[in-house]
Amino acid sequence: MLNENIKAIRKSKGLSQEELAVKLNVVRQTISKWENGLSVPDSDMLISISEVLETPVSTLLGETVVETKTDDLKAISEKLEVVNLQLAKLMQIKAKRTQTIHWLLISLCVVIVTVFTALIVSDSPYLGWNYNDPETAVLGTAFHAFEWLFVRLAPIILIGGIVGIFLTRKKV
Repeated sequence: MLNENIKAIRKSKGLSQEELAVKLNVVRQTISKWENGLSVPDSDMLISISEVLETPVSTLLGETVVETKTDDLKAISEKLEVVNLQLAKLMQIKAKRTQTIHWLLISLCVVIVTVFTALIVSDSPYLGWNYNDPETAVLGTAFHAFEWLFVRLAPIILIGGIVGIFLTRKKV
């Protein structure tokens, strides 16, 4: 809500992120983080934003209720605390999702290596089968097709999985 309001009001005033950043004495990336909901401004900065955008703080926060001056800072702090808690929850969800993907990629790599090992150890037993029986012929062809596709695609998937594991690992 706050991020969308900052962006909408900035655009309605005809300001770019860079122009707003200069007026607030911050870098453009800070404005971008606010507008994308990756961080929130502190209460003093929120007041500065409202002054630069000539908009009440309550409007930035999505409310139309006008509060007294003495309560403004307290109310803003409480609302920012709620926004920060929501942001922390989102970061936890993202971290759990990344960890789940990480372990799924590890499992995929283990399965690929296991199947590859099984194929090497089995040494294509279907090649010695009697293909006069139609059911055996179909089964042998299916095994051959699986092995042929697996041997060609598994290395590519394995490399992608390993890259994914490195990209999703927890940074210390």
